[in-house]
Amino acid sequence: MRKQIIEYTSPLDALIALTRQLNTYEIKYQMTSEEFFAKYSQGETSDDEVFVEWAANYQHYLALHQDIKNKLTDVA
Repeated sequence: MRKQIIEYTSPLDALIALTRQLNTYEIKYQMTSEEFFAKYSQGETSDDEVFVEWAANYQHYLALHQDIKNKLTDVA
């Protein structure tokens, strides 16, 4: 499967896109990304490409979320 690189104009745009993608996984697999990631981290899921991608997207989401939160805190 060929991966596509998408560039966003801001971290907020990237966060929104990741949130939409995570929501798609959550609906399909009937669990939150947080629940999935806990299971994935403990080796309770397979290493199928979709789960590896979901885990990577969730980690990216967490990092972006924290970065935006830190920037907003610095402004206040």
